[in-house]
Amino acid sequence: MRDAKRSQFPHFLPIATRWMDNDVYGHVNNVVYYSYFDTAVNQFLIERGVLDIHKGEVVGFVVDSGCAYFRSISFPDTVHAGIRVAKLGNSSVRYEIALFRNDDEQPCAAGHFVHVYVERASNRAVPIPAAVRGVLATLSGA
Repeated sequence: MRDAKRSQFPHFLPIATRWMDNDVYGHVNNVVYYSYFDTAVNQFLIERGVLDIHKGEVVGFVVDSGCAYFRSISFPDTVHAGIRVAKLGNSSVRYEIALFRNDDEQPCAAGHFVHVYVERASNRAVPIPAAVRGVLATLSGA
């Protein structure tokens, strides 16, 4: 996804970097990028009304993730996290996320993670609820 463009992502979340995100080398530490991924996807789901992190009976667990780094991000940059759905299965969804610095057209990093939907009480995989599936469909086919 090194060659990803902003136009390939149907949804963006701007995320302000924080002073504490920088490491001793003066750029955002690599583990913070995963936090940006989580924040972008979960904020999207919460805003669309299909994720209740406290009382939801069905939740998504991250079971796979990865990130490739291309350019540094540093405080006080604003990260624009673009998200799209690459694969929508029966009980899982694979998101692709690209992080763009400020107004850059090329991503600084790009990655993925996979949510498997589970019943909170049993931790057993279940089909993605219809309402969630409908919201996720708006992120595919970009």
